[in-house]
Amino acid sequence: MASRDRVRLLATIALCLAGLVSAATAVRAAWQPSQPITFVVPAGKGGGADQMARQIAEITAKNKLEPQPIDVVNEGAGAGAQGFLDVKGDSGDASKIVITLSNLFTTPLSTGVPFEWSDFTPVAMLALDEFVLWVNADTPYKTAADYIAAVKAAPGKFKMGGTGAKQEDQIVTAAIEQKTGGKFTYVPLGGGGSVAQDLIDKKIDSTVNNPIEALEGWRAGKLRPLCVFDAKRMAYADKVAGGMAWQDIPTCREAGLDVRYLMMRGIFMPPGVEGEAVEWYIQFLGKLRTTPEWQAFMKEGAYDTTFLTGEDFATWLRQAAAEHKQLMEQAGFLAHR
Repeated sequence: MASRDRVRLLATIALCLAGLVSAATAVRAAWQPSQPITFVVPAGKGGGADQMARQIAEITAKNKLEPQPIDVVNEGAGAGAQGFLDVKGDSGDASKIVITLSNLFTTPLSTGVPFEWSDFTPVAMLALDEFVLWVNADTPYKTAADYIAAVKAAPGKFKMGGTGAKQEDQIVTAAIEQKTGGKFTYVPLGGGGSVAQDLIDKKIDSTVNNPIEALEGWRAGKLRPLCVFDAKRMAYADKVAGGMAWQDIPTCREAGLDVRYLMMRGIFMPPGVEGEAVEWYIQFLGKLRTTPEWQAFMKEGAYDTTFLTGEDFATWLRQAAAEHKQLMEQAGFLAHR
């Protein structure tokens, strides 16, 4: 081979090797968390959002799904406004995420606090959480129709306990009242765990707790589910308590109570974060969902496992925001602005 040709060949090889090294460096430099992740829960301890966030942190650590620890922080003051404003204020901070429930929509509408869902960066809907009408197991009420008949016969006597005021639990309570003509005394309490405990202790007469929040009370024979506020029965057929499965709980519509409500369990980031960071979290959550621990958690809490990202998630959010505004307007819960 001529000397000149040899030089050209060596130069070509050198360029190819440089390209390979550059590509490998780019792969290694793909975005990932470089510091511990702060996971904000805009609600109290023991409720559905708190339990899910802590499950995510625990499953992540156990399965080594990402290189940094996850620090769960509860910021529930002001119906979650504290947590949302914290995340909104940390523009561009990809080391912070927030788990959202429907107070993403209800809190600004009821309080006038200046934020809305579009102020954040949507990552993914992880699941939808069900609402169930619960009573104390010592009461005589075996069906939703039995209980609603008693409520209608004694306006204001029966106490419906719920998380906060003018939030999801009270929205569902107001919808029940509008559909049936009954009247509850609504009692705003702390997180979902304390709401369930107050029902066990008979300080209130009913709740619309999420399944995971009332699960231990049901297993202990202290609570009784009457109906689920969904268009269809829950999908889980394994027996849970008293010979019943989640699937055995009738829909409220079946019981003559035509009220439907589901709660989002979604993950958002602050505004202004890089698309690479969002994609990393989507991939991370995808890995989380494949773990046996996550699937067992979904089953135990009777979650609807709908998973959405990108424009599908944004479309769902726009629709949910409009629906919540309508529900709160009907209930008279909108803040005066």
